[in-house]
Amino acid sequence: MSTLVEIRNLHVEARTDSGRKVDIIKGVDIDIAEGEIVALIGESGSGKTTIALSLMGYARPGCDISKGSIMVNGKDMASLNEKERAILRGAEVSYVPQSAAAAFNPAKKIMDQVIEVTRIHALMPPDQARRRAIELFTALSLPAPETIGERYPHQVSGGQLQRLAAAMALISDPKLVIFDEPTTALDVTTQIDVLRAFKSVMRAKGIAGVYVSHDLAVVAQIADRIVVLKGGEIQEENTTEEILTAPAHPYTQELLAAFAPKETDFTKRQSKAIRPLLDIENLIAGYGPKQADGHPFIKAVQSVSLTVEKGRNLGIIGESGCGKSTLARAIAGILPATGGHSIFDGRELAASARARRRDELQHMQIVFQYADTALNPAKSIEDILARPLAFYHGLKGEARRRRVDELLDMVRLPKSLRYSRPGELSGGQKQRINFARALAASPKLIICDEITSALDTVVAAAIIDLLKDLQRELDLSYIFISHDLSVVEAICDEIMVMYRGEKVEHLTRETISTPAHPYTRLLFSSVPKLDPAWLDRLDLTAELAQLKADPENR
Repeated sequence: MSTLVEIRNLHVEARTDSGRKVDIIKGVDIDIAEGEIVALIGESGSGKTTIALSLMGYARPGCDISKGSIMVNGKDMASLNEKERAILRGAEVSYVPQSAAAAFNPAKKIMDQVIEVTRIHALMPPDQARRRAIELFTALSLPAPETIGERYPHQVSGGQLQRLAAAMALISDPKLVIFDEPTTALDVTTQIDVLRAFKSVMRAKGIAGVYVSHDLAVVAQIADRIVVLKGGEIQEENTTEEILTAPAHPYTQELLAAFAPKETDFTKRQSKAIRPLLDIENLIAGYGPKQADGHPFIKAVQSVSLTVEKGRNLGIIGESGCGKSTLARAIAGILPATGGHSIFDGRELAASARARRRDELQHMQIVFQYADTALNPAKSIEDILARPLAFYHGLKGEARRRRVDELLDMVRLPKSLRYSRPGELSGGQKQRINFARALAASPKLIICDEITSALDTVVAAAIIDLLKDLQRELDLSYIFISHDLSVVEAICDEIMVMYRGEKVEHLTRETISTPAHPYTRLLFSSVPKLDPAWLDRLDLTAELAQLKADPENR
């Protein structure tokens, strides 16, 4: 196969606040053949996305492609002017983002957005574009391919929207597609469907791809070759099989070690308390107008009961849309429950956070998935941490400054970051600040809602280790919500499995290896392995048939 992409001596500069220029990509060389899929992996800040965006002639705000050539199908993206690049973007080089929800206009129908690039580049008549879109919807295993394009983005699931974003990228028959962490926020069962769909269409059309990810198990299923990056430099480059079986560079070995099975904290620690810290019975919560029975039109959580013992951790797992995050918001009072009872530290909680006492708010904190949106970008880290210190503890002046330093120490960050703003921090640092803000209240229970899903494996492992250390130091309890089973097993004492708004199974140390519910078995079987042939061999027919036949499955 002939070479489609040639990156030579690529340098990308970033400008600091003081005006100083620093290299964030340092002399990278990469070749990609026609029809080949190459994965770029590495920790946050390694340069993966920066290199991928350079293939479209983009540089992040405050950055410049300062040196080198980026040849794509014989054209140098680094030397073209903006008008010339615009002709290629979408037509010859296209892009699938991490968040499809952010890529779609909520006010326009899906079909109009998928075929828009064919209109912009005058590639085909509208009727032909619609037929081409329906062919892609079918190839990407989307339901009702003839009519799904008439829906609006909010009317399809996250996994479906991610495949629709791929259809948008593929409709122009590009030479190269850039996938920027497109399955990071998906649960494992949805991820399997999306990966299979991507792989099938790319192979059938002979389209080359750049797949940006921090998840080696996902990369193993789709990439022909892997480029390992750290600090803007290539550490190692080889076939997928060679990287997985015989990594040569110590950093690659470290990445692989992060995926290796470990001894976990999934144990039967005994609570010292005479009563549960949190006891929830038959909780109901959802969205939409209330019906005659007083419950919302959409019941996202249906009669769920759970307990959390003092000093112990409960994991909640399930696919996208199963009600995990809705349950978290209902427990915290952000979304008022419409049924059931919640007893926290011996007292019944009001359904809404607005009606709860200040000490109840203080002792139950929630940490959200995306620190980028949870932290005010206009405030310094000191201001962000000082606010709960003033609100819950009335701290002022020097006492508050000392406590900010203590909180930064707790989450293993340097005190010098107190003057920084969130945009100056890495993803892992921002999540630590997100957690430090919760610690500022001196809580008894922290609800962690998918807090590691957007982080690379090494950083996520460090966050989990931090949470364990803080639990020992501060006698905390956690509710840990995730679609990543290995993360939940690493920190939780018990696991609750949710499916379609209901609790379908409760797992302990004794039952984790022998789940009873067919959905739990399907979930466990869908966790990707560090094996390039795993996805091709995977057959979930029996699990799906059993789930469909199960009398408890609604």
